[in-house]
Amino acid sequence: MNLNLNRPLCFFDLETTGIDIANDRIVEIAILKLMPDGEKREKVWLVNPGCPIPQAASDVHGITDDKVADAPSFKQIAADVNSFIDNSDLAGYNSDRFDIPLLAEEMLRAEFDFDLSTRKTVDVQTIFHKMEKRTLTAALKFYCDQTLENAHSALADTQATHDVLQAQIERYDDLQNDISFLSEFSSHRKTADLAGFIVFNSKEQECFGFGKHKGKTVEQVLEQEPGYFGWLLNADFPRYTKKILTQIRLRKLNSNS
Repeated sequence: MNLNLNRPLCFFDLETTGIDIANDRIVEIAILKLMPDGEKREKVWLVNPGCPIPQAASDVHGITDDKVADAPSFKQIAADVNSFIDNSDLAGYNSDRFDIPLLAEEMLRAEFDFDLSTRKTVDVQTIFHKMEKRTLTAALKFYCDQTLENAHSALADTQATHDVLQAQIERYDDLQNDISFLSEFSSHRKTADLAGFIVFNSKEQECFGFGKHKGKTVEQVLEQEPGYFGWLLNADFPRYTKKILTQIRLRKLNSNS
């Protein structure tokens, strides 16, 4: 069975220096691009993060400083990555919470405008957890009766994620072979940014999801406490969150002009 696609779907997986979205870096990225006609294209990049890879991270994915010493920086491959995923929806395992936010940080750091407003995202882990609540290794065994070799190799994890999604659609009658449906089904609470700092309320207004202004609309806070915006931009928040805050601020300024 082929996935029902209206445009390309890029399965991808990242290996990184850690799990801090705002500060950690990519050391490997693998992308499996599935075309609407069923053609598959693969790309894998080793990446020099520009900082030491913690031993704890190397213990997980096996990538050491020596392995990436001669690899390009993410900024050097950003144009190729951006071109490869252009006009594509995105899919991954825990991708909505980790891989996509971290990829967005790297793209923005490399001065590429990463915008999800025109893309659908499918998080295979969310589908799995809603249906069975297990890990990627268990998911591959459960759905495909396969053993995941080379776990935490970006390409192996990417291929496993692709195989699991196809098996999930075949197994569950209530899962539609449609990217819009799968994107909605695999999403968590609706957020305006990627890290979940800005959430939507029942009126589809952007609200702060943290801190002293939690639950208040962003526009209301910017009007009543304009200095808070400056603090947010200088604080250690993800670049994509800052981008969304800037868009809201500009939208409000334009509406008042």
